[in-house]
Amino acid sequence: MLSAAAGITVVADRESDIYEQFARRPERVHLLTRAAQDRCLAETGRLFATIDAWPEQHRETIVLPAPPGRRERTACLSLRFGTVSLRRPPTADKDLAANVDLFAVDVAAVDAPAGVEALHWRLLATHTVTTVAQARQIVTWYRRRWIIEQVFRTLKSAAVQADQSQVTEARRFTKLAVVGLISAVRIMQIVNARDGRTGQSMADAIDPVHTPALTALNARLEGRTEKLKNPHPLASLAWFGWIVARGPGQSAPCDQSPHQARRATRASPRLGWSR
Repeated sequence: MLSAAAGITVVADRESDIYEQFARRPERVHLLTRAAQDRCLAETGRLFATIDAWPEQHRETIVLPAPPGRRERTACLSLRFGTVSLRRPPTADKDLAANVDLFAVDVAAVDAPAGVEALHWRLLATHTVTTVAQARQIVTWYRRRWIIEQVFRTLKSAAVQADQSQVTEARRFTKLAVVGLISAVRIMQIVNARDGRTGQSMADAIDPVHTPALTALNARLEGRTEKLKNPHPLASLAWFGWIVARGPGQSAPCDQSPHQARRATRASPRLGWSR
């Protein structure tokens, strides 16, 4: 799939702020990385102080997703952007380019609540960023990284629990991890599509051959009133998600309210990924 792509953008957190990655970037591959190192610049000065001195060019409010144990919240963000040229670190391979030219986008919260660490992202990108629209696109792409975090949380503690495996042979564990990752991705597809906004077909997560059996199960799970019936189109991914949330493994009766069903789903150890 990737070999046929016109372009690839690798979105990464601070652990990937490595000079070699920027200097050895393959053709058609773009990097978008949150800066971790206050690097020396090619001419003079340091990265963080240079970015902090840029004038604000845009301000907007976004919704930050809820990490485990906290609610989602809104944040007013200040946006700065410009170009930087990173100097090769003394510890890097001397065969690498002496400097790497990048675009930087600085995102900082201006209204962080008391007791909450203010959001501040310094993003380094190989994509061109010369307009507010391009800077906002970089921020949008970086925010997608939250989905990656959720996939790995699902693969580990939230559902699949691959990190608790007792398999010790690397070859076998690799196979287990791949199977677990497929399961985690499918779970996340169901979670993201549960309210019907994505408009996805059930076929994205499960073989449509199961439609007759799921239709029969859906009929058993639905209550007598309209509020207790599956509100989504037949064979849609949201329709399937409703069945999963109300189906086997839930202790509440079929005639529970939608609010009770959601609470039961969140509480179920088998469906802890529902958030």
